[in-house]
Amino acid sequence: MKKHHTIIIAGAGGIAQAVALILSEWSKVPPTIYIGNRTHSKAQKLVEWIKSGITKSCNIESFLLSEEGLTKEMKEIFKQGEIILDCLPGTLAPKIAGYAKDYNMHYANLTEYIAETQQIIKLAKDATTGFVLQSGLAPGYIDVLANHLFKEFCTDFQVDKVDSLVFKVGALTKNAVAPHYYGFTWSPVGVATEYIKEAEVIRDFKKTRRPSLSERAAIIIDGITYEEDLTSGGAANLPDALSGQVNSLDYKTLRHSGHYAWVQEQINNLGTIDRPIEALQLIMEKQIPHIEDDQIIVYAAVQGKDTHGILRRNEISKKILPQKVGKHQLRAIQTTTAAPLIQSAQLLLESSFKGVILQSEIDPKEFLNGNFIVPIYGNV
Repeated sequence: MKKHHTIIIAGAGGIAQAVALILSEWSKVPPTIYIGNRTHSKAQKLVEWIKSGITKSCNIESFLLSEEGLTKEMKEIFKQGEIILDCLPGTLAPKIAGYAKDYNMHYANLTEYIAETQQIIKLAKDATTGFVLQSGLAPGYIDVLANHLFKEFCTDFQVDKVDSLVFKVGALTKNAVAPHYYGFTWSPVGVATEYIKEAEVIRDFKKTRRPSLSERAAIIIDGITYEEDLTSGGAANLPDALSGQVNSLDYKTLRHSGHYAWVQEQINNLGTIDRPIEALQLIMEKQIPHIEDDQIIVYAAVQGKDTHGILRRNEISKKILPQKVGKHQLRAIQTTTAAPLIQSAQLLLESSFKGVILQSEIDPKEFLNGNFIVPIYGNV
């Protein structure tokens, strides 16, 4: 941040941890940070962890983010806050966004949940502050990157339509063992949700929906073969924004070979039940371990014909590994999710945006070369 700001972080999990640490360590002018969580002791421990890991002086305090509604302490903190960075589960996003609107604060979140995003769009359409939604890794960074590729392709080859725009992210362990070929590097409920809910895509230039895990394929990135398949939420608003301009558009999640067959078998065994997400999550958590040593694979490509009828394809791939920030080591999923959220916060705090800002409405070049993005993802 270029000047002092008062920032509220909702949540005290792994992403909130990374957001607070990066803000404290990399801001030109360290902000005042309030970290709120329903378990106050967890927020207190996070504050202590941040203070032990930074090399700069930064004012960081914790508070109880009550599940029962506004407390006197929450009201006082919300009056001081300029923005809420929502690192809580997606089901709580409309509630936290409501606090931001009521107290005239900016707001940015991470969730891939489509229904909750639509609720916030309605809530914030007449807001006097800015609301950047789905601003993590996927959705988030990957959508801005894909939109950048699309715009650059159209400019370079003087066209206004393309054949395909594809973008993919894998939050993966370096090694994988049978039968699941996977290790949790982030939220199990997030993984289960994206496997069960439908994906939004473009087919024949029109936005439509497809079942998740219904278009499996192999892809080679930097010489390594991965599996890819449709999952929900990662496309953000690009199916709406680019409808009519792209013949085929989709977001897919990357996995090690063999994982999707195992997941499909578990889903098939569930049959017809009322709460399939919770059931799948329980099955996965019983068999799949949590692993700290992770990597993030990012891939995006646009394909189409130039004005001479020659078929062209532009693509970008990146591999991001764990990174040290201050005195602490952060996992790749933490930095790659936190950095776009913080860059979105800076965008709101240093501009005059009002109402909802979706991923297609963010200036790609400015965002992708932002001072919080580049140390994690490199330049574009």
